[in-house]
Amino acid sequence: MKLKLFKEQFYNKLESKFPQSEIATFFKILIDSYLSIKPVDLVLNPDLELSVEQLKLMKTAEERLHTNEPIQYIIGETEFYGYPFEVTDAVLIPRPETEELVEWITKDLQEQVFTNLSILDIGTGSGCIAISLAKNLPNAKISAIDISERAIELAQRNAEKNAVSVNFLERDILNTSVLPHKYTVIVSNPPYVRNLEKAEIVSNVLDHEPELALFVDDNDPLIFYRKISELAYSFLEEEGILYFEINQYLGAETINLIKNIGFTTVELRDDFAGKPRMIKAKR
Repeated sequence: MKLKLFKEQFYNKLESKFPQSEIATFFKILIDSYLSIKPVDLVLNPDLELSVEQLKLMKTAEERLHTNEPIQYIIGETEFYGYPFEVTDAVLIPRPETEELVEWITKDLQEQVFTNLSILDIGTGSGCIAISLAKNLPNAKISAIDISERAIELAQRNAEKNAVSVNFLERDILNTSVLPHKYTVIVSNPPYVRNLEKAEIVSNVLDHEPELALFVDDNDPLIFYRKISELAYSFLEEEGILYFEINQYLGAETINLIKNIGFTTVELRDDFAGKPRMIKAKR
């Protein structure tokens, strides 16, 4: 089949579910990932033929898109903070607001002089935070924790892909009372979406991304923030810093929790959309 004909069928198949601009983005990503060509190549070579294997890949992707599966899972990769990351349904797809958290931490730490900079990322998932920090803070010793064995294995592959060294640990942070040692920085983007907020979640996230990494019980939505803050209070160095990505609806509650644990300086920062999304805390 000619790629031009497949493109017409692709658009027709998906037009009832997505706007034209989004379909165009999907098509561009797929031909780049599967065929190593750009849209201009199709213009220059309108008679380009798909092989049997290429057609099978493209048709499978089309069907998966039709079920609202995220394009990142379909091609098995995404970009975060300018770096390539493998992603599977074992981990959340990294979000732009998390890039802002990495930017905040990176700028803070590049502006200060630390003799022995050590960082712990709790709930690392794909490893996007830990690995991006490792790329930009090459003298730091970075460790990362996750409860999921599959996530740890994936994060390790991503560290290798990006040529950085991160010490990955499989651990249930809610059942952890002691960390390996003290750290200069502890950062976490833990589960924070309440079940009552599920109605706001688009289907491609709700139906395909791991619930374990997303949702918390409505009755105790700050369970991870409480536990991590308690650990951080004991296992941060004297001038250490705690960073969180947070639920936009629970900014005040999260600040109060962190202060009640003993942190005296707590800063709340908005993301690019103007939503309170990040916290920095010091004792």
